[in-house]
Amino acid sequence: MTDFLARFNDYIVAFETELNKRFNDIVDIPERLLSAMKYSLLAGGKRIRPVLLLATNEALGGTFDGVIDYAIALECIHTYSLIHDDLPAMDNDDYRRGKLSNHKKFDEATAILAGDALLNFAYETLFNKKDFNSSDLLSCRLLSEFSGAKGMIAGQTADMYEVGLSGIEEVDYIVKNKTAKLITAPLLIASIKNDNKYYDELKVVGEKLGTIFQITDDVLDKTGTLKSIGKTPFKDVDKHNYVNVLGMDDAGVLAKKLYDDVIKILTDIPNSSFLLKLVENIYYRKK
Repeated sequence: MTDFLARFNDYIVAFETELNKRFNDIVDIPERLLSAMKYSLLAGGKRIRPVLLLATNEALGGTFDGVIDYAIALECIHTYSLIHDDLPAMDNDDYRRGKLSNHKKFDEATAILAGDALLNFAYETLFNKKDFNSSDLLSCRLLSEFSGAKGMIAGQTADMYEVGLSGIEEVDYIVKNKTAKLITAPLLIASIKNDNKYYDELKVVGEKLGTIFQITDDVLDKTGTLKSIGKTPFKDVDKHNYVNVLGMDDAGVLAKKLYDDVIKILTDIPNSSFLLKLVENIYYRKK
C-alpha cells in the first residue's frame, strides 16, 4: 500500500504542478471569471481521471509529456460538468469538494460562465499541443464525443428527464454516459496515443469501472456525511440509480461482479500493478 500511495502522490504532484503552471500563465481573462475557474478547478478533488490517464499511458510505454495536455483537458471538462451540475436548475447543491459550490461562492451567472470557460479551455489546451498528429486528432474526437451530446451530456439529460427507458435500463443508460464515458476516455486516449494497445480491453474496463464508481457514489449518498463526501448527502433519494432500483445489497453484488471482471482483464495487461491497486481503491473508497 505504501508503494501505491507514493506512486499515486507522484502522479498527483506532477499533474498539479503542470495544472497550476498553466493557470498561472493565463492572461487577458476577466479577474472574476478566472477566479471562479480556479476556485473549482484547483480545489483538489480525487483527480481519478488524470491519474487513470497518466498511469495507463505509462503502463503502455508512453511519456508524461505526450498526454499531460489530455490530463488537464479531462479535469477541466470534469470540473465544468460539476459546476453546472450543482446549479439550481440541475442538482441544486450548495457544496462540492467540501467547499461552497461555485454558484454559492460567486453567483449563478459567473458559475455558468466559469463552466463554459473551462470546457473551452480544455480544447484550447489540446489544439495548442506541441507536435499535434493523427493520434491527437483521434483522441480529441473521442474526448469531444464522450463528453458531449452522445456521452456525458446525454447521461445528464437522462438523469433529469424521461428518455423512453424504464427501471434498470434507464439507470444503465444514465451511468454509461454520465459517469462511465469520462472514466473510459482517459484509458482509451492512453491507448490511442500508444498505437491502440489493448484498446478493446481498456474500453470494457472503463465502462465497468465507471459503473463501480457510480454505485459507490450512490451508496455514499445514503451513508456518507457532508464532511466525509464533500457534498450534501441524501440528494439522490428520488433518482433512478442502482441503489434505488436494485436495493443496497443487490447494487453491492453488481459492483463486486464488475470489480472482479475488471481485475481479471487488467491482470492480463502488462505493467498493470498500479492500475490494479487503483481500481481496488476506487471500489473500496469512502469519499
